[in-house]
This record gives sequence, C-alpha cells and structure tokens, in this order.
Amino acid sequence: MVERRNSVDAGLRQRAARVVPGGLWGHLNAARLPDGYPQFFAAAEGCRVRDVDGNEYVDMMCSWGPIVLGHRHPAVEAAVRRQLDLGNCMNGPGAVLVELSELLVGMIAHADWAMLQKNGTDATTTCVTLARAGTGRRKVLVARGSYHGSAPWCTPSVVGVTAEDRAHLVPFDYNDIASLEAAADAADGDLAAILVAAFRHDLARDQELPDPAFARRARAICDAADAALIVDDVRAGFRIDLGGSWEPVGVRPDLASWSKAIANGYPLAAVTGNDRFREAAQKIFVTGSFWCEAAPMAAAIATLTELREQDGIAGMVAMGTRLRAGLDRLAARHATPIRQTGPVQMPMVLFDDDPDFAKGDLFCATALRHGAYLHPRHTMFLSTAHREADIDRVLAAADAGFAAVRGMRR
Repeated sequence: MVERRNSVDAGLRQRAARVVPGGLWGHLNAARLPDGYPQFFAAAEGCRVRDVDGNEYVDMMCSWGPIVLGHRHPAVEAAVRRQLDLGNCMNGPGAVLVELSELLVGMIAHADWAMLQKNGTDATTTCVTLARAGTGRRKVLVARGSYHGSAPWCTPSVVGVTAEDRAHLVPFDYNDIASLEAAADAADGDLAAILVAAFRHDLARDQELPDPAFARRARAICDAADAALIVDDVRAGFRIDLGGSWEPVGVRPDLASWSKAIANGYPLAAVTGNDRFREAAQKIFVTGSFWCEAAPMAAAIATLTELREQDGIAGMVAMGTRLRAGLDRLAARHATPIRQTGPVQMPMVLFDDDPDFAKGDLFCATALRHGAYLHPRHTMFLSTAHREADIDRVLAAADAGFAAVRGMRR
C-alpha cells in the first residue's frame, strides 16, 4: 500500500484543493472515511476497483450503489456503444425511452407509467411535486434521519437552507405507527404525501426493514386522506425485489423514485406511478438538458434485463449471506461483538460499544490495507459480480481488521 502523503492521490488532492472548493464536494467530502482511504481511482472491473496508486480492492461500496452488475459489465457496455453509434444527446429522446418505460411498467408492480430523470434527488423531488399537484395539498410526512437527496427541501445539511424550504415537512419516526399517526394528525387536512425509504438506512445507525404493520398503516392513512404514498427506492431499488422494495411486505405505493442500480453506473433516475397521478404527471414542469440522453437508457434496459434473466437478486443474497455468516464467525473468534442489520445484499456492520466509531474506523482502515474497500458507517452494496472468492478475500481482510480492533483493548 502506497503511503498517501507521498502518493499520486495526495498530489491530486493538493491540485484539487486549489481549483475545487474543499477539494471535493457532497457525500464524498462528508463520507468521514478513515485515514488512508484513496480519493481518486484509475480503473474498475467486475467487483474490483484500482486507485491511482495502483492498489486494488474488492469493492463493497459499488460506487455508493449504482454498480449492480459489476463495473464495466459487457452487456451494458455493448448496449451503450450501440446507442452512442446512433446518437446520445439529441433534439429529443430515442426510441429507447419508450422501450425502457415499457420495461419499467412491466416490471414494477404498482407502475402504470414512468418518467425519467438523471439522479435520485431529481426523482424524489418530482415525486413530492407530483403528490402536491395531484392532491392540491402541501404537507409531506418524512421520517426523521431519512436521506432523500440534496435539494434544499431534503438535504441533511442546513447550510444555505431556509426554514421556508422545509415549512411543509412533518417528521415522524420510521416503523413507529403512533408517531406516523401523530404526524398525519398534525397535517390537519393538508396531507399531500407520506414519503418513506424502502427500509431505514440512516447513516451510522442500525438498519431496519419495514415493519409490515407500519407499511400497511401508512397505506391506510394515505387512502383515508386521499394522499400519495411515496416509496423512495433510490438506494434499495432492484436489489430487494425487481417489482419494488415493498413488495415483500405486501404494500404498494402510488409513486416511487428510482436511481442508483437502474443503469449500472450510467446517470439515470426514474419516477413510476399509478394512474391516479397520471394527470398530475402531465401538468407539472420538470426537465433537464440531459434528461433525454439515450445511452443511459440503453444501459438501463441492458441492466434490468440482465438482473431479471440471471436472477441477480438471488445471487446477491447468496453472497451477502456468505459475508454476514463469515463476519459473525470472525467477530466471535476475536471476541469483538458486531451488529449486522438490513438486507444481506446491502450490508451495514457496526461495532458494539463504539460511540465515536474508533473501532469501525480502525477495522475498515486495516481491511483496506488488506484489499477490501468497506465503509464504517454507511450502507454497503453487493453486485452480481461478487463471487465466493471475492467474499472470502473480504473476510480475510476483515480478519486482519478484527485483530486490530481486538488489539485496541490491550
């Protein structure tokens, strides 16, 4: 492992600091990764990434979720090249817009129509706009701590944000029915929507799958108030169920937002909705200069087709189960308790008695030096490119990480 202070990565950081505010922005700047992590990467293939200093890692972040088939998947890359040979950013969309929309409507259980955007914030913001347009009301119930994007109405930062930006958000606690009911009462007849994450994946805390009773109550409140139930499937979409992440709990939303895994790393997002909100979708004005790019849509068709034909979710579940069981064995061997929560294909690993994340940081920094790129407090991601040998390499790196954490107590 190259020392970062004398590395190519360090030189790039110094150059970036002169021309980029803070050297980097957004979630990458706020990631709070341990010392020693690279900022710049040179290449990626399958489930491996290589930094600019030539160090290779098994990638357990999958570009923070978008890589679901593995980096540079042949079928996706071929579909993109074919479309680029025809055109990408044209005066209007290519035929792939219709083909992809038909695929989404045929695959996603609640969907009667689809609209395409570029990133998750576009999609969640469009959902909220649609809910307000379709109901004529303003209040949106949002779970405390949930992340729905970086626009002023939903960003986790308050810098540059006014109280007016969030004037009509009403908080509740995820999976807490009483809290949800109280928030609905507080909306006082002005309820436009309940917005919920596919599961509770808040930063730096144990993850929670949706309680079926909570999901049913959210659906019932929306039905009684003639409001929209919105599921934010940006992070979890196409890794839990191809029909929508709330299909396993038997509850379907009116609107859903999608991005990350939809096009295996190409910039694309989508909103899907039922016919109740079709008219509202025709009336609102949402757009972007690059929203009609054809190549990302071709990538999405290839990605979703591959996921369906190879039963990709089952493969990710199998590898996630192998990883979870292996980490539990290692934690027991090193007498270092951990908590693993959320879906196995989207791992979250936290250490007991670790309020300042010193254990998690040391564990991940050590695993990095042994070839595994993990995160100490954010949801991680598997792809269909992860195989048993890759998981075993991660476990070998984790073994070194557990040994380092155990050594902290000596």
